[in-house]
Amino acid sequence: MSGADDAVRLARAAWSRLVEPGDAVAGALLAALGPQEALAWLRAGAAPPVAAVDDGEPGGRARAAARLAAAAERWRVRLAGLDPRRELWMLERVGGRLVVPEDDGWPDGLDDLGTAAPVCLWVRGAADAGRLLAGSVAVVGARACTAYGEHVTADLAAGIADAGRCVVSGGAYGIDAVAHRAALAVGGRTVAFLAGGVDRLYPAGNADLLEAVLEAGGLVSEVPPGSAPAKVRFLQRNRLIAAVTTATVVVEAAWRSGALSTARRAAELLRPVGAVPGPVTSAMSAGCHRLLREGSAVCVTDAAEVLELVGPTPAPEPATVPRPGDDLDPVERRTLDALPVRRAVPEDVLARTAGLALPEVRAALGRLELVGLARREGGAWRR
Repeated sequence: MSGADDAVRLARAAWSRLVEPGDAVAGALLAALGPQEALAWLRAGAAPPVAAVDDGEPGGRARAAARLAAAAERWRVRLAGLDPRRELWMLERVGGRLVVPEDDGWPDGLDDLGTAAPVCLWVRGAADAGRLLAGSVAVVGARACTAYGEHVTADLAAGIADAGRCVVSGGAYGIDAVAHRAALAVGGRTVAFLAGGVDRLYPAGNADLLEAVLEAGGLVSEVPPGSAPAKVRFLQRNRLIAAVTTATVVVEAAWRSGALSTARRAAELLRPVGAVPGPVTSAMSAGCHRLLREGSAVCVTDAAEVLELVGPTPAPEPATVPRPGDDLDPVERRTLDALPVRRAVPEDVLARTAGLALPEVRAALGRLELVGLARREGGAWRR
């Protein structure tokens, strides 16, 4: 991975330990001075570089000075035991790598968080986090989910993964775990964003699942190895899930569920948000119904509607490289669009869906099968 030199990488690793996730004052300081210069200032205890965090408003310099002084006081508490080289060594021991904004593999969506963007990412598994997460979809929801929620989540996540998109979630019990498992079951890619260090597979009951996620995608955190998954870090972790994905889908969420924070951050970042409706008597769907009622989310009931929400699947290769299906004629394209992802359907159903004559559909299916875009299952067809 190219982009950052060792000094910048080491400085960002240090800042990752010094600040808590989402610290906008630190983000503004690093953006203005750079991680190395900002770290040198903090260690020297020199006069605060107020101009770096001045918002330009009347009285802004005074507010900036007070804000920076208060922030520096809490950062310096952690200077005494700071040893970023040791933490990078710990990461290397578990086969991980540090990804920083200067790297080519930095997920672009994180930049939309502005000064609240993470200082760096501690990653296990994914060789290129940016590429893996491009076009990804977040599937989140309640820990104490219902059988209904599990069923819908499995169907959604499997369909999303089967369509070639990475499924992103938080590795927790409930909806998160089901989403990861469903993606794995169809041989898809999935990434878990953790609230603690990537060396700590938390929760312990999902350790085997997270090991499998590690093999099929990756584990990501913005806090260094050994960090505990504190409650506030779970909420801050949610902003990363919202930022790196192209859309967020909430399957089940109670009225005050943490999954709603992910959905709201996604909406703030102008990412599409989908919510799965549930029984009106179910408290576990109250949060989803709230999102729908407020207009923060659109109703989604299956994988096809989620894929429609996020748009075409991004090409795995550069646009200049020819791909199967690039030269489809209009009839073949309409037939392909009508083909379902999860279940095979008969030719007459495809003809009705596509608005084409049956002979046209049969001819198009033959071509699509030749280029690997359609699969025959008995007397029916699917993508």
